[in-house]
Amino acid sequence: MKNVLEKTLEVGGRSLTLETGRMAKQAGGAIFVSYGDTMILATATMSEQPRAGIDFFPLSVEYEEKMYAVGKIPGGFIKREGRPSEKAVLSSRLIDRPLRPLFPKGMRNDVQVVATVLSVNQDNAPDITAINGASAALHISKIPFLGPIGAVTVGLVNGEYIINPQVEQEEQSLMHLTVAGTREAVMMVEAGAKEVPEDVILEGIMFAHQEIKKIVDFIEEFRQEALQAGLAKDKWEFVKEPVDAELEEAVREQAGDAFRAVMLRCSAERLDKATREALLFGINQEVQAVLSERFPEQEAIIGEVLYTIEKETMRTLIAKDKVRIDGRKTTEVRPITCETGVLARTHGSSLFTRGQTQILSALALGMVSQEQKLDGLGLEESKRYMHQYNFPPYSVGETRPMRGPGRREIGHGALAERALLPVIPDEDVFPYAMRLVSEAIESNGSTSMGSVCASTLTLMDAGVPIIAPVSGCAMGLIKDGDDITILTDIQGMEDFLGDMDFKVAGTAKGVTAIQMDIKIAGIDRAVLTQALEQAREGRMFILSKMLEEIAEPRAELSRFAPRIITTQIHPDKIREVIGSGGKIIKKIVEETSAQIDIEDDGRVYIASVEADNGEKALAIIRAIVAEPEVGQIYKGTVVKVMDFGAFVEILPGVLGNTGRDGMVHISQLANKRVAKVEDVCKEGDTMWVKCINVDHESGKVKLSRKDAMNELGLEM
Repeated sequence: MKNVLEKTLEVGGRSLTLETGRMAKQAGGAIFVSYGDTMILATATMSEQPRAGIDFFPLSVEYEEKMYAVGKIPGGFIKREGRPSEKAVLSSRLIDRPLRPLFPKGMRNDVQVVATVLSVNQDNAPDITAINGASAALHISKIPFLGPIGAVTVGLVNGEYIINPQVEQEEQSLMHLTVAGTREAVMMVEAGAKEVPEDVILEGIMFAHQEIKKIVDFIEEFRQEALQAGLAKDKWEFVKEPVDAELEEAVREQAGDAFRAVMLRCSAERLDKATREALLFGINQEVQAVLSERFPEQEAIIGEVLYTIEKETMRTLIAKDKVRIDGRKTTEVRPITCETGVLARTHGSSLFTRGQTQILSALALGMVSQEQKLDGLGLEESKRYMHQYNFPPYSVGETRPMRGPGRREIGHGALAERALLPVIPDEDVFPYAMRLVSEAIESNGSTSMGSVCASTLTLMDAGVPIIAPVSGCAMGLIKDGDDITILTDIQGMEDFLGDMDFKVAGTAKGVTAIQMDIKIAGIDRAVLTQALEQAREGRMFILSKMLEEIAEPRAELSRFAPRIITTQIHPDKIREVIGSGGKIIKKIVEETSAQIDIEDDGRVYIASVEADNGEKALAIIRAIVAEPEVGQIYKGTVVKVMDFGAFVEILPGVLGNTGRDGMVHISQLANKRVAKVEDVCKEGDTMWVKCINVDHESGKVKLSRKDAMNELGLEM
């Protein structure tokens, strides 16, 4: 095809191919990217005019999962893709986070990045492929973008780092580390790990960055070739409209050192968030009132200048003077209180408070059949451990409509879930589905790490035998020229006005999850090393406070939690337990009030709040599936007398099921010769018998009364 550019790079032993000029030619930039058999169409488009009346950059990133990519037809009545899956939302965030800091400050043109997943080979992750495709699409477009970026995942198998591990390698890997960055620096880190030490994580990040540099160079070369072929556009130069010098000077003169004075007072007196915000808002109101006549209808511009002054002041105080707005040292964690068992009827609960961030956590335990079914492009079809996060508006003293969870809430829930997943006991140890919910009922920084801590407390309160307790801490960064300050346990203002949000969760042994977002052009190894060590010290301090409240999982489950009994039956016996049309299993449920789930492999789960009911259901099921065992002695009932012997029921029928009987030949009735069977027994009599043979083909069972009586030492 004419005027189509295709270029390939080997990444992780597989071919990463970029193509443009064949598809979606009206988009601002379009890349058909393939990594093995995983194929994605990534596009980037910008509006011609800036959006009026907003004070943020309107970037939207959409990750579109198409079920045909894995040969599936969507479920439901409509049979087409609906709202994005949780995985699609998380993938959108994964693409967004390293891209967003690389657009010009002050830009207000809408930019939309769409990654459409068209074909998936599970060995080649589509989300990573989409990040590289989106980077290339932006880079060949006219959109001003300070990239390109590259992205890879890193696994750790048998002590070796692996780029973009395949499914089999992922199963053996001790960590799943996603890293994105420019040629100069790391921009984003996302990790799940099985208690991996910080230094191993750091080396993994550096290992990833070496591969990222190759991808960045590859995309840069692709753009140059695309320009020569007329398939890329010259960059539109964004020029931020300068603020009127007279207005800015007037605002700075009027504000003077007011912001610094207020911030120093807040630090010295350790004032709370509401008081601090009121004082800072007062400065804004006073300046607006004084300058409103001189600069009419310039409230928004005056507000922007005031925001700039406020940001500059806070950053200078931290970077130069090492003064935090709440008076803490740079390595100091806010006061922590932990409570467990705060909700009466839940299966586990806790209240975790760190400064003015407060998480109420609750756990519900259920049958494994209540696990979440997943309908997406991945191999995972269900999960029994679910963590969800809610952020109501009252947590920050605001009002807004309350609808479904937003992308941020889904992302925070997933981060906390990933942090705790490595310590969740296996199903054979703890056969429950678990739904943890973190309610962020008060917020002033890092509710996601608060959720990790609260969830650990809740799991232990519920008696879930977790492998180890997990805590989390959020780090911040202020970079002012060559002055770099890393902050432990950042609060909301430090996050909003700072340069980094670096969240680390883990046990005393090692890291279980990381999420790092950078607002500047990236950070180097030295900063990462200090941040990881400072985070370790912070989460260890937090963990010590948590363990003062509850040192280990409770020995008993809540009295309101279901007791689950597991047993194994032969798969051929499943139909006998269920019965025709489910008749038998319904009767068991009616008689015992227990819930019963039976898997195709014969695993049976019996759940009941009252332990006796579960044991009763177990006894019934065992009776239904019981088989005669050679050498076993039974007390049976004579059901039929014949000339040659008696039929004795040794396993009575249950709930309408036919029981099992066997034949006691006349020669096996007594030690001496028996003339007539009736001389020993009649129908309805009970007798002790021993199983001496089972013919598995015919199902016939041979019994002996004399062997049983002799073995029991009874007279005949």
